[in-house]
Amino acid sequence: MWNIVKKWIEVRIGLDELVKTQLTEYLVPRNINLFYTLGFVALGGFVVQIITGFFLLTYYVPHTDHAFKSVQDIMVNVPYGWLFRLMHVVGSNLIVASVGAHMLSVFFMNSYKKPRELTWLVGASMLLITLTFCLSGYLLPWSQLSYWATTIVTNIPSAIPSVGDFAVQMSRGGQNVSGATLGRFFALHVGILPALLAGLLGTHLFLVRRIGISAPPFGPSKKEKNPWTAFRHEHHPDGHPFFPHFVLKEAAMVMAFFAVVFFVITFAPALFSPEDASLPADPFRTPAHIKPEWYFLAAYQMLKIVPNKFAGISLQIIIVTLFLFWPFLDTAKEDNILKRRVLLGLFLAACLGWIVLTIWGKYS
Repeated sequence: MWNIVKKWIEVRIGLDELVKTQLTEYLVPRNINLFYTLGFVALGGFVVQIITGFFLLTYYVPHTDHAFKSVQDIMVNVPYGWLFRLMHVVGSNLIVASVGAHMLSVFFMNSYKKPRELTWLVGASMLLITLTFCLSGYLLPWSQLSYWATTIVTNIPSAIPSVGDFAVQMSRGGQNVSGATLGRFFALHVGILPALLAGLLGTHLFLVRRIGISAPPFGPSKKEKNPWTAFRHEHHPDGHPFFPHFVLKEAAMVMAFFAVVFFVITFAPALFSPEDASLPADPFRTPAHIKPEWYFLAAYQMLKIVPNKFAGISLQIIIVTLFLFWPFLDTAKEDNILKRRVLLGLFLAACLGWIVLTIWGKYS
C-alpha cells in the first residue's frame, strides 16, 4: 500500500528528485558551525509559539474586565493551561535571545555582505517584529506590570515634536492606556504581526536557499571568493550533505532550546514573571518600580542617562537605522572580522555596552 501511495506522489511531484536536490545532495560548507543553526532554532520556537498561542486564544478574553481573570483561569483551572502559558512566556524570551544571537553570529562572520544585503535586512526586520510581538503580548494579561510598563513605553514618542502626542494617542486609542489599547494590542499580536512575520520568514528562507549558505570566513575550508558581478548560487562542492549532516545539528540545537525552556519552567517558573505580574491592573495605583523586560533594559537605561528625552530617542533611531542598513555601508573586501581590528573593536564595544546598560537598567 505504501509503495502505491509513494509511486502516486512520485509521478505527480517528483518526490525523489526533490529530496535529492533539497536535502541529500544539497551541500553545505564543510566547516559550518552550530551558530548557523540558531535561525532554525528560532523557527522551531516560533512554531511552538503559534501552537501554544492558539491554545491560549481559545480561553483568553480580550476585555479589561475579564483579561486578568481569564489568564488566571488558564493557569489554575484549565487542564495543563499553566504548561502552555509558561511555554509561551518562557519561549518568547528565549526566542528573542536566539534571534539576537543569530544576528550577532551573522555579523561576526560577515555573512551580511554582498550579495546577502537583502537577507540581512529581512532578518533584522524580523528581529524588530519579534520585539514588537513581545511588546504587544506584554499588555494582554492586564496585570499591574503589563499595564504600567505599557504606559511608560507608549509615552516615549511624546518627546517627538509635532507628531509625538498623535503617535501616543494612536498607539493607546486615547489619552491613557485603556480597553481601546488592549484591543489594539490584541489585534496587533494575533492578527497583523503573524502575517508580517510569515511573509518576512518566507522571503528570508527563499533568499537563503536562492543565494546559498555562506561559508565561514575562517577555517581550513575557506577559499577565495570570486567577485559578485552577476547572480549565481554559491555552491560548496567539497561540503557535507544538508541531510543528514546539518539537519542533525539543527535538531540537536532545537532539543537543547526546549531543554532550556522546560528547565526554566520546572526550576524557575517565575523567572520572567515578577510579583507585579500576578496582580490585576490598577490605573489608580502606580507601582514603586516598573521596568521593561530584559531585552528592553538597555534602551530603557539609555533614555534615563541621556538628559534630553528627544535626543535619547533620536540616538536610538540612529542606532536601529545603522543596524538595519549596515550591509550597505560596509563595502570592505575582507570578510574575516579577526583581520579587521576597527570593526572587531566596534563589535565588542557594542556588545559590552549593551551588557553594561542592561545590568545597569536592571539594578538602577
